[in-house]
Amino acid sequence: MFILTLTYIAPLEEVDRHVPAHMDWIKAGYASGTFLASGRKVPRTGGFILAKGDRAGIEALVATDPFMVAGVTTYDITEVAVAFTAPGLEQLKV
Repeated sequence: MFILTLTYIAPLEEVDRHVPAHMDWIKAGYASGTFLASGRKVPRTGGFILAKGDRAGIEALVATDPFMVAGVTTYDITEVAVAFTAPGLEQLKV
């Protein structure tokens, strides 16, 4: 399991120009079964994605995010081993 943390490095006006393409990319991540949850940081300085897969595959996928291609965000990729969950979230366990 990976926690992908996005941090915007460009003004929001620039980020916003790439949101439609980024959202298509997000939807494809869900369709492939890789993404489990995602959303914005509050305040809006970036976002997060919970993802499953192997590190090389996740790194390759992150490189194709339109936000990365446009140079408006950075990613921090943290691998975690989920040991406990609330009821209903058992699929997050390793």
